[in-house]
Amino acid sequence: MNQANQSSNSNQAKPLAAIYVRVSTQDQAQHGFSLDAQEDTLQNYAKVLGYDLFRIYRDEGKSAKDMNRPEMQQMLKDAEAKKFSAIFIYKLDRFSRSIKDLILTIDQLKNWGIDFISLQDKIETTSASGKLMFHIISAFAEFERNIIGDRTKFGMERKAKEGGVVTKAPLGYRIVDKQLIINPDSIEKVRSLFKEFAENDISLAKLAQKNNLSPAGIKKVLMNTAYIGKTKWADVESQGTHQAIIEQELFDKVRSKLSS
Repeated sequence: MNQANQSSNSNQAKPLAAIYVRVSTQDQAQHGFSLDAQEDTLQNYAKVLGYDLFRIYRDEGKSAKDMNRPEMQQMLKDAEAKKFSAIFIYKLDRFSRSIKDLILTIDQLKNWGIDFISLQDKIETTSASGKLMFHIISAFAEFERNIIGDRTKFGMERKAKEGGVVTKAPLGYRIVDKQLIINPDSIEKVRSLFKEFAENDISLAKLAQKNNLSPAGIKKVLMNTAYIGKTKWADVESQGTHQAIIEQELFDKVRSKLSS
């Protein structure tokens, strides 16, 4: 019975490990970080920790300034598909020299349930101390995402206040050098929509059908303050730098009719 149990345990599939190695010509010349040396060391380390090898991903002669490396991208795709359980690297700078890329990528691996082991840096997620390090890295990743979000929001609000283009050009305009410019091919259509709705007893549905648009699309056009020279972002409206298409009086008349 004991022999049968031992045989069963030995036949159980081991978790699979991906090994990532990278070296630039300069690194190899200065420090001797050859791909073969990294591979041998990591294969032995993975074996000691109880992993079978899934695949070795090799980026030879590639810089770590960003994540746009062929084997790196393939490995991340395979990680998302959960083709292996852990990634082994020799040293953090083999993975990325960008702290931001490193933090955000490791955090994404955590979301996919992929363990991350860096041999020389003593970072791994299979022990209590390793999991603690992973939580710390995740906290920094969340902080980085919040910083990026704040910067984006600030930039868009600043752009709106300065009258710049925030989203795609509405009907009647086109974008030239990041500025709204009147489009002569569609300006008259916008003006006719406003005049017809304001001066006639016609519903949004009928106006939409007549112009091959949806009622929601027509309403979006008629409510767009870009036509009176405004820009809007996050409910903050500012005076734009582009030329208005619709007079204020006509716009107010249309808005009043829509409200009623």
